[in-house]
Amino acid sequence: MNNDSSSRIVASLNEWIAGAAPGSRLPSTRTLVAEHRVSPVTVQKALQTLVARGQVESRPGAGTFVRTVRTVRPADYGWQTAALRSPKAPARGLPTALRGIQHDVIAFHSGYPDQELLPVRAVRAALTRASRSDAALSRPPAAGLPELQSWFAQELRASTPAGVSPPAPSDVIILPGSQSGLSTIFRALAGSGQPILMESPTYWGAIVAAAQAGVEVIPIPSGADGPDPEVLARAFEETGSRLLYAQPNYTNPTGAQWSAERSTHVLDAVRAHGAFLVEDDWAHDFGINTSSTPVAARDDSGHVVYLRSLTKSVSPSVRVGAVVARGPARERILADHGAGAMYVSGLLQSAALEVVTQPAWQTHLRGLRQQLQSRRDLLLASLREHAPQAHIDLIPKGGLNLWARLPDGTDVELLARDCEAAGVVIAAGNEWFPAEPAGPFIRLNYAGGHPGQFPQGIRVLGEMLERQLAGGAS
Repeated sequence: MNNDSSSRIVASLNEWIAGAAPGSRLPSTRTLVAEHRVSPVTVQKALQTLVARGQVESRPGAGTFVRTVRTVRPADYGWQTAALRSPKAPARGLPTALRGIQHDVIAFHSGYPDQELLPVRAVRAALTRASRSDAALSRPPAAGLPELQSWFAQELRASTPAGVSPPAPSDVIILPGSQSGLSTIFRALAGSGQPILMESPTYWGAIVAAAQAGVEVIPIPSGADGPDPEVLARAFEETGSRLLYAQPNYTNPTGAQWSAERSTHVLDAVRAHGAFLVEDDWAHDFGINTSSTPVAARDDSGHVVYLRSLTKSVSPSVRVGAVVARGPARERILADHGAGAMYVSGLLQSAALEVVTQPAWQTHLRGLRQQLQSRRDLLLASLREHAPQAHIDLIPKGGLNLWARLPDGTDVELLARDCEAAGVVIAAGNEWFPAEPAGPFIRLNYAGGHPGQFPQGIRVLGEMLERQLAGGAS
């Protein structure tokens, strides 16, 4: 009964408020009690409802008043247009891989592994211990903690063949993640207006970093075996470029891995033209059927600038990576890094070092191989059953993604929107091309959460794709 009476009072006051001026005082509680023949508690409940809706405001000792709507003049930022001038690089929206999502969707778009694929307990314990140590209060060296430098150098040294001088710890510069490293390398080794060669398709972050550095990107087609060395040599000659960005192991997005022979030919072309190979070994810890074989391990003359990150394999919150470079190139990279970031958090460096030097780290990586393989194979099976129109040219031997070619004429942006409206988030492949896309592609991440939902998500993808091909897309 009280609820009905309270609702009746709210409805009556709504009519009164509609005809009252902002700031008008509502009838007193005593007046409302007498008018509606209810208790003071019921009146207070009705007034609380109106306060919660933002229609009225209570002023202790004065009464309740119709809320005054304050008009705030919008800020004018137009002056910044003239001050900033035209941007050096065209503005790009937030990449699909970085988008946040709601919990009730099936997500294939992320570039990061799900939490269940991370060494969660080790990371939490390492961060706790680091926070209690001097690392939480002291400034680390600009090039990084010596112990962490040594670890990165040793990791690369383990792949170095006989007769090749291995990297020294002093060749290592610790960075706040590989994305920061790409920006630094492009600025330090190429510079604004200079051409750099880049595999196509390739990592979207490299494309963004190049644009922000003001360099001119020359796309080099790259397939299941990597770029054609003859095409690469011709591009070096025609453009005068002295820098190639590539991912020889488990390329993002295709998953391609160069053979030993292809790596040799590419390295020969780089050396012959007095150039640098910027090797992004982002997926070093994500081998499935093979292991990462860095090209940098074969080079001791400073032609390969090697980049590796722990952000994806340890934790997205532990943004720690490293670049291995020799000679003047290292000094230029360190100078640019110092000007931008000065140094990387000693706390994060200490935590990362503890995680990767514990015996449990290798145990974790062995288990990770099995988990990635089962997820990859489940996604492949789902595609074959529910979306056979999505063709997989290459089954990756490592990494986190499948790269699917769709039928010619597919509008991948529209497909992505249709899928999202149906509760499935995919990444249109256009973002991974430095120039015009070579066809309609999508990238599907098999390291996301809830793999049990993969079949349902791919069923939705297949239905949306079939609808579009049949001419029923909206």
